[in-house]
Amino acid sequence: MTKNTFQVVLFFAMLTIGMTSCKKTLELTPQDSFGSGNFWKNEAQISGFMQGLHTQFRGNMFQFLRLGEMRGGGFTTAEIFPVSLNEVPLILQNLEENSSGVSNWAGFYGPILQLNLFIQETEASTILTAARKSYFLGQAYAMRAYYYFHLLRTYGGVPLRLVPEVPNGITDPVALRKARATEAEVMTAVKADVDKAVVTFGNAAVANKAQWNPMAALMLKGEIYLWSAKVYNTTADLATAKAALNTVTGFTLRPNFADVFSYANKKNSEIIFTLSYSFAEAEMPSVSLFTYDLPGLAGGFYADSLASGAFISTNPDPLNIGQTNAQQIIQRYRYSFELFQSYEIADRRKLATFYDFYKVTKTGAPPYKVLARNTVLRKFLGTMDQNKRYFSDDWPVYREADRLLMLAEIVNAEGGDPTVFIKQIRDRAYGGAANDRVPFVNRSKDANELFIFAERSKEFVFEGKRWYDARRMKFGADPLAFISTSHPYGVLNKATNAHKLLWPIEPAIWTNDPLVNQTPGYVTSKPK
Repeated sequence: MTKNTFQVVLFFAMLTIGMTSCKKTLELTPQDSFGSGNFWKNEAQISGFMQGLHTQFRGNMFQFLRLGEMRGGGFTTAEIFPVSLNEVPLILQNLEENSSGVSNWAGFYGPILQLNLFIQETEASTILTAARKSYFLGQAYAMRAYYYFHLLRTYGGVPLRLVPEVPNGITDPVALRKARATEAEVMTAVKADVDKAVVTFGNAAVANKAQWNPMAALMLKGEIYLWSAKVYNTTADLATAKAALNTVTGFTLRPNFADVFSYANKKNSEIIFTLSYSFAEAEMPSVSLFTYDLPGLAGGFYADSLASGAFISTNPDPLNIGQTNAQQIIQRYRYSFELFQSYEIADRRKLATFYDFYKVTKTGAPPYKVLARNTVLRKFLGTMDQNKRYFSDDWPVYREADRLLMLAEIVNAEGGDPTVFIKQIRDRAYGGAANDRVPFVNRSKDANELFIFAERSKEFVFEGKRWYDARRMKFGADPLAFISTSHPYGVLNKATNAHKLLWPIEPAIWTNDPLVNQTPGYVTSKPK
């Protein structure tokens, strides 16, 4: 879909909704009667609206990454180049009412309200074949479940809006106020949506890996029910999660890890659902801010020969970043060197994910004194055209490796042996079991949990998983996000910051809707 077509689709949506989610004092009266009266008349309009929803979904890619990964302990705020790094309070867990790093419910209610409208109008439509209607509705229910699942994992309880109130004639701002539902109520709604998506898709084939599809809905169901089982102790949901993930078939790990993300290998056998970008069409937002700028790299940095421990002169542009088509290239986000070091040398994911370089006192013979260590992202660098870099790799939402590691986590939670799943990931990472010097050995449930978390941390860098993993996965009764001597992956002190598992909301939200209360545990300026 072209940019102009997408704008037309959203125009129709906003006419019929007549609002944005942060509109002051909820002035929600529809601006025009054209949209709802003359839209939804043929399949092309419905299909175009759904395409627009997917384009908008892709536009939230960096928000998904921010919410799902940046608080997970894999980022650092230590500057190596003479530039400031972005979102330092968020990475350091310094979340407060006025400095959460994310505002307006992460911007997800705009898409949710459009999905509500789409579901209502498509459910009532008589112009679609049964198969097309079911596929569109499967996509809509899955997408709405995904947005609310992010909101649940970010804020806990949130206002539940599941019908298009304004197009249905509810325009009084007071009547449209809505308090936060409980976490249990949101979880129930999320489960209902993903269950409806799976049933509605039925046995349909995957039409497009760059859109919500039947197998992606099953992956989402597995993840949602796994979250329910682990976070809310609904143990029976483990079986539901396992059944959903075992129903996902037809996908295989690529033999070479780097090929999964290659521009020349899009929508490959491992990909279940991806956000797709392509040369001259669109670029993945902000990935350029995870690499180096050429002046910074020229400031006395060298590459390290991992085999010999000696430092060698680096190419002025070792990753061939060159000039970019549209995005600024500079390091504004930095993964920690400790994360880089957590990979064994033989792990092929290490140098497929990161490029490491060092400032050293390069005098005399090695080993040289290291003054600074840096890593930049090598994954998702896109493609080159006429000496310009286009960051147009696809961004996986779900892939086969995620399915295998979720199944490993489920089997471990059941008290079983997850070796069969972990071994597939490790064999691919090391190019065969013979190269894995520290293979997985089934031990206690807690030890296995830590091992699976470590594998996920190495496997899914820049894929928006680690913070959610740290919240869901456990050592004993505690999520791994909590600091303790038992698990080194903690990022929050349970005694003082347990409330920061959830994010605060800013005053603008409860100012505009006084029914909305601050997330428990945060100091708030809201009047009593």
